[in-house]
Amino acid sequence: MHVLILGGTTEARRLAELLAAAPAGGAGPLPGLRVTNSLAGRVSAPRTPPGELRVGGFGGAEGLAAWLREHAVDLLVDATHPFAGTIPFHAARAAATARVPLLAVRRPGWRRGEGDVWHEAGSLAEAAALLPGLGRRIFLTTGRTGLAAFAHLADPWFLVRSVDAPEAPCPPRMEVLLDRGPFTLDGERELLRRHRIDVLVTKDSGGAATAPKVAAAREAGLPVVVVRRPPVPGGVPVVAEPEQAARWVREAQAGCRLPY
Repeated sequence: MHVLILGGTTEARRLAELLAAAPAGGAGPLPGLRVTNSLAGRVSAPRTPPGELRVGGFGGAEGLAAWLREHAVDLLVDATHPFAGTIPFHAARAAATARVPLLAVRRPGWRRGEGDVWHEAGSLAEAAALLPGLGRRIFLTTGRTGLAAFAHLADPWFLVRSVDAPEAPCPPRMEVLLDRGPFTLDGERELLRRHRIDVLVTKDSGGAATAPKVAAAREAGLPVVVVRRPPVPGGVPVVAEPEQAARWVREAQAGCRLPY
């Protein structure tokens, strides 16, 4: 059985690790299971999961459907980032075209808690429009590819954190911090204090790896601009945990009726 994981996330890597490990009570991975991990190639030094690796795009939904057929893929798992707005739709169309079962792994978004001062935005442009009324020292954690939405803001100072160096155009007053999560609450508290941050801008990525920044902002009483997630295709079975996806794969390989 051939499983294609559309990945690049913690969940995708964990799923690949689970499929490479022995199932409960077993002596090793189920025989005959082939796992291919697909990465978009946007990060220069990705953390590579176990299994075969493919880097780069497919050429849209039609290209992905052709790849599924050519490589005899039996199951497709979309474990891409919550803000990968295009690939979930391509995966849904390709799976339907190639008649390959599809499961999406989507981590839950963050929930507003007591003490949170959230300002929701539907896009990076909307987030940028909110900033002049909120503060002057911005901790921007929305990734390196969307800085053009903030490039026209000449007055605020930005601390931009990303895995790789950001792409131009960028805000004129900016410091770049190259770092990769998971982050700690103590570390985020110190970062906000040291840089005198008065506003946090984040995507609603969810998950534990980057959640401490939200908790640190809550403790400090800082406003947080939260960019909402893009829409996803309907009709696709969804689980929240890679363990659920691993169970789906193993049950399919064992010939059981798929639970999702």
